Amino acid sequence: MKREVMWVKAMSNAQQSINSPSSKPNASAFLWNQHMMLNVNCRGYLIAQFMQPEPSKYAFAPNIEAKTFMQPEHPYFAHHPGRFFYIKDEASKTVFSVPFAPCNEALDKFKFTATPKQVIWQIEHLGFAIDLCLQLANDAPFEYWQISLADLTGQNRRVSVYSYFTLGYMSWMNQTANYYPDEDSIVAQYVTPYQKLSDYPKLKDTAQCTFLTSSHKPDSWCANQLSFEGVKGLHSPAGIQTVSLNNKPAFYETPVAIMQHRMKLSPKHQRRQFVFGPCHRSAEMASIRKKHVSLCEKAFSSTLAEHAPLTYENFQLQSRDAKFDDFINHWLPRQVYYHGDVNRLTTDPQTRNYLQDNIGMCFLRPSSARECLLRSLEQQFASGEMPDGILIHPEAELKYINQIPHSDHCIWLPLLLEVYLDQTNDTSVLHQMLAFQDSSEEKSLIEHIELALHWVLSKRDHRGLCFIEQGDWCDPMNMVGPKGKGVSSWLTLATATAIKVWIRLVNDYKVDVPTSDFAHSLRELQQAVIQHCWDGNWFARGITDDNELFGISSDKEGRIYLNPQSWALLAGIDSDEYKSKMLMSVDQHLQTPFGNQMLAPCYTQMDERIGRVTQKFPGSAENGSVYNHAFAFWIYAMFTSGEADKGLLNLKEMLSAMHSEQAGQLPIYLPNYFRGAYTQFPETAGRSSHLFNTGTAAWIYRIVIEQLFGLRGCGKDLWLQPQIPSSMGNCDVRYRFRNADIHLKIEFGNTLTPKLEINGRMAKDLRIENVKEGEQYALKFQLPYDKQQRQAKLILVCGVSGAGKSTLGQALAEKLGAVFIEGDALHAKEAIAKMAEGVALSEDERAPWLARLQLTAAQKLAHGYDTVVSFSGLKAEHRALLMSINVNTKLVMLAPSESILQERLLSRKGHFFSPHLLASQLASLEMPSPSENTLVIDGGQQDNVQQLLHQMHDFIAKQTPNDE
Repeated sequence: MKREVMWVKAMSNAQQSINSPSSKPNASAFLWNQHMMLNVNCRGYLIAQFMQPEPSKYAFAPNIEAKTFMQPEHPYFAHHPGRFFYIKDEASKTVFSVPFAPCNEALDKFKFTATPKQVIWQIEHLGFAIDLCLQLANDAPFEYWQISLADLTGQNRRVSVYSYFTLGYMSWMNQTANYYPDEDSIVAQYVTPYQKLSDYPKLKDTAQCTFLTSSHKPDSWCANQLSFEGVKGLHSPAGIQTVSLNNKPAFYETPVAIMQHRMKLSPKHQRRQFVFGPCHRSAEMASIRKKHVSLCEKAFSSTLAEHAPLTYENFQLQSRDAKFDDFINHWLPRQVYYHGDVNRLTTDPQTRNYLQDNIGMCFLRPSSARECLLRSLEQQFASGEMPDGILIHPEAELKYINQIPHSDHCIWLPLLLEVYLDQTNDTSVLHQMLAFQDSSEEKSLIEHIELALHWVLSKRDHRGLCFIEQGDWCDPMNMVGPKGKGVSSWLTLATATAIKVWIRLVNDYKVDVPTSDFAHSLRELQQAVIQHCWDGNWFARGITDDNELFGISSDKEGRIYLNPQSWALLAGIDSDEYKSKMLMSVDQHLQTPFGNQMLAPCYTQMDERIGRVTQKFPGSAENGSVYNHAFAFWIYAMFTSGEADKGLLNLKEMLSAMHSEQAGQLPIYLPNYFRGAYTQFPETAGRSSHLFNTGTAAWIYRIVIEQLFGLRGCGKDLWLQPQIPSSMGNCDVRYRFRNADIHLKIEFGNTLTPKLEINGRMAKDLRIENVKEGEQYALKFQLPYDKQQRQAKLILVCGVSGAGKSTLGQALAEKLGAVFIEGDALHAKEAIAKMAEGVALSEDERAPWLARLQLTAAQKLAHGYDTVVSFSGLKAEHRALLMSINVNTKLVMLAPSESILQERLLSRKGHFFSPHLLASQLASLEMPSPSENTLVIDGGQQDNVQQLLHQMHDFIAKQTPNDE
């Protein structure tokens, strides 16, 4: 059997592929239409739901599950819902399955490809070529499948193809499945479980059947899961050991949909199509089959090039970074469009999510954003309060999280309105008259926005800080304020930001309302946070019901949170007195190679002052993951506060994490988080949640268009203020703005100031005045080259355990104003346990740790920080790996005597390192050569720390041939 190729290949024309079902086993793709959405992974496991009007499943797990779509890092298991095909060579009786599960046999060739409209597998095994393709119907909640087979050996072998579509445990009340020969279909019927009498009217007219039909009449079939599987399990099911399936129905037994098709193959591909989905009753199958089998065949007869143009590719970029371009041009707007197109396939989206998702739709389909704004305000209360969810279907009701009161929904209104007005100049929306959820009195949209802001301002304590209730943007922070006293620094800052945006809109769009009171409130909010929440280097997260400040330096866990720092900058607290300290603190404590964590250190036990966020696993979700929505806020704050270079570095880190092997996903969507807890569980940091429902997408799309490339409308004009560095190189952008076509060429040259040329003429300022619908604008924008930046220093403090690396390294970093990386903090838990038992690590076990150190140090240097790294550095090759990051590197080797080391190790408390390992470390130590630019400090010099620091400082300041 050929060895599997384990790498991901980026492809043009909006395709991403993986060439192994094992390297990233949970890599998946999602498809949607107006009626349904599904997510399928490379092995064939699949999660799907459709609307009727509430989200419903038509293929179930083996047990009755909670009504959720996907869970973070969703687990897959042998009987997980999926779509599979068993292939049996009729002569040899050899059996394998495609795409990979359930047999899980290594395949000769494998390729899993995601495109915007289809998911494709191309497989070769045992001389067979198999293409498998999935697409959704355009106007129904149906899956279209096609399997295509050819015999590459020229033997024209006969095979049986068994389509194995799981149905699962559909109901404990009533479930059956049978084959209907007149319709050539298997139909499973069930009764949705319920207890309340009031639920029956809601359920009786819903679809409670699932069908599988085929383009060809099956030779045999089975609808009974247990009889098909037998005792050997799905790897070797009993049903395919015989010539034909047993044609057995399921009567109150677990159903399944299996069809056998016998085929004689040739080198030319033979195809079978299948349609799978929900229906109301078996009597519908004749019409469904007639219509959709034909449409299925037609869908797969056209090539990808013949598909209709995608409606969400309004911004197209060509730069020197092909991966960046591919994601920004195709996959990011697709994810943005999905959110706004079907509202995450829910009928009561959370208000904050609904409004933020439509920030992205302002760039793609502004009419949706307008509809969102008006619909949301029609459900506002006359007091100004916004509901926790927005009902978008007549039969919808607030469910789950939307039944918990949260305090932040009002502040997103002006933020959406800002992007909508800048993209459309549709000022008529401001004067739209709207009633309220609890009052028929109509007020203008302007008045609704002002009421919302006044409502948030009215919910403040005696300090002027906003009450958090049972959570703000961070849902699970539910114990900070249930008594009505706890406050949120983030919400206070977010309210200030919303007021700041509203004042800007009133001024720029000539809205005839006073803003002096709001300007006064803005100053009050800023001062309240500074006075009560500034902790010296960063802003605290809030104050609990019991008047405890949290998210501060004295906290053991949850010491620093990202959101207050981001929104302090957005709220206008951006003087260097605060900004420089916040930037340094975030990069020191929250930055990881996969992006900035939401908080650190992660909580490891319940903190009843704060709530259920502290019960989540360290590094997952809101408990210290790289929560990309929060990270996007930070990136936006970087661009808007004059830190565009850092903002772009952070953006590239987010996209790099998505591409990484550690993430385990295809780079076709931004997940809601990557695992964090980088210094607590470094071995799992960077794993993708595989959840594509996230407000991240809209914010990143906004950042790229408005901030990175500086394309921002205001009134009738389009302003151009790109913030791209010269390292990004010349760029070519095509952008559709207000139905005008913009072709922008950005070039770097010998100019002192930016210059704009419009249709061959020099513009008087950096804007297109009075943009006309249908017009074409050829723009040439010239930017000056960036000024050369100072190169940051890397200082390695090395030595065996007990040499004093951490103590001196930390003190040296403080003296230099550098960031400090503690090497021991990046050891995997397994490695720590092994060393604690007195077992030395092998070189293979050290390799991931060294790679993490290299990646972490390189990131700090890229952000411009002098960086001190403490690590053993026993071998010259280990030191060389880190020194290869930067030519401006110095090495300090601490070499106390063995007796001093033994004394220190025996007296040291709370460290994992076993003193029994000292001898092996000393034996492995390779002292630096003269070429390593080293200061060696022996045992007799280590009594006076301050003297040592001066000595190290002088050594680092000394110029060498490698220094610039």
